[in-house]
Amino acid sequence: MAETNRNDVLKPFYQRASEAEGVFELKDRLSKLEAALSSKKDSGNEDLLKMISDLQSKLQHAEAETISEREKAQKDIQKLTVENAKLQYRVNHLVRALKEADCKLEA
Repeated sequence: MAETNRNDVLKPFYQRASEAEGVFELKDRLSKLEAALSSKKDSGNEDLLKMISDLQSKLQHAEAETISEREKAQKDIQKLTVENAKLQYRVNHLVRALKEADCKLEA
């Protein structure tokens, strides 16, 4: 059950990671397009170069957003880890108290 809860909690973080990987794949594709277009100096390439420039700015924005989301996710994970430790301590304490109460009732 704890494993299921952990997976549910971590699901958004895994999704963000896969989105980040997609951004890096786009960056590679964009670099390849730039290399292919820089070798050709036709006048029709101006539109393509403008489109590449737009894609670069979108990519930079997406990378910044991904970094921000990753930092936020790390902070969330740290908070959840601390909260989990506190709750685990409380559960252990309550279980011990119940066992002691049961022993007193039996005696």
